[in-house]
Amino acid sequence: EIHLELCVPEQSHPRVLRCHLIEARDLAPRDPSGTSDPFARVSCCGHTLETAVIKKTRFPHWDEVLEFELREGEPGEAVLSVEVWDWDIVGKNDFLGRVEFPLGTISRDPTKGWFQLLPFPSTTEDHRGQLGALRLTVRLVEDTVLPPHHYQPLIQLLTEPVLCLDKPRDSTALAILEEVTSGESRQDVATKLVKIFLGQGLAVPLLDYLTTRELARTTDPNTLFRSNSLASKSMEQFLKAVGLPYLHEVLKPVVNRIFEEKKYVELDPSKMELSRGRRISFKGSLSEAQVRDSSLELLKGYLGDIVDAIVGSVEKCPLPMRVAFQQLRRRVEERFPLAQHEEVRYFSISGFLFLRFFAPAVLTPKLFGLREQHADPRTGRTLLLLAK
Repeated sequence: EIHLELCVPEQSHPRVLRCHLIEARDLAPRDPSGTSDPFARVSCCGHTLETAVIKKTRFPHWDEVLEFELREGEPGEAVLSVEVWDWDIVGKNDFLGRVEFPLGTISRDPTKGWFQLLPFPSTTEDHRGQLGALRLTVRLVEDTVLPPHHYQPLIQLLTEPVLCLDKPRDSTALAILEEVTSGESRQDVATKLVKIFLGQGLAVPLLDYLTTRELARTTDPNTLFRSNSLASKSMEQFLKAVGLPYLHEVLKPVVNRIFEEKKYVELDPSKMELSRGRRISFKGSLSEAQVRDSSLELLKGYLGDIVDAIVGSVEKCPLPMRVAFQQLRRRVEERFPLAQHEEVRYFSISGFLFLRFFAPAVLTPKLFGLREQHADPRTGRTLLLLAK
């Protein structure tokens, strides 16, 4: 005889704390120019994330989403802290203000609006709102995952167009979804579609279906895949999903070197800081021509290393990417078979590979996992010029 109790443990659902840093206004000036170089630092449960630095403004616009994954049993008394700082190239950063949200007060309904920035608790000075305000949205996202069989009807409905090619393509669930998806939600829809079809082993047929539909609507080959259509966004998400390790292997050595060297690079005369160039070079005052020539030499060196790394990585390119590009090339050739459009087949592939895969990763390495933090303004300018 045995006395026991059997039960199925309740499955915990992933919880994510999402903080959308939108903008700030009327920040305190901390630089001699009467402005600041503000960035936001968000901390929760021992983890810290930062936004990019916006230079020379008291009214920064970030529009960045920072997320924290909360573990089961995360202390309810924990606090989400949002601090705004003025970035300085020399010396310590200057504190601009802070806002705090106890985790117990954050729910699935977003907390959003303008929030007055407060000083450090230890500060006795009364600023009376002179620190400015921060506009953000904070919400707790909790995904409920049902057993797999609950999703089978939806998966069958979505995958039917790529499995049953003899059926009309204009009245399928994918076609309707493509028509009703707005620009704002297209990225999210594309991300979820790619995940679903990757799980079914049908990602390449999905891309073929979407790109074929877009090709049928395109009359001018010069505009092919230039818009943020569902086909373009799905290809972007596919490249990220299957090609991220490949991207890291190709770009990370060069990107790390750019971050470590922190070279001053500028081609726009209106943005050149000749005094900064003098401090960096220790060779006296530099002219615009000298700064431009030095910058061009640095950019050519970095760009040459990036191109060499990409060209030399052909054998490392993941097979799913190769298959997808091969299919894309064939579809483009079928749609634009004339000799005068011969280069379109290559432009369509290079547009995705360079403009939507490698270039964005160079521009914002943090978003592709190449770096843990955003670049400082000087390095960010170098990355921007390289990406262009």
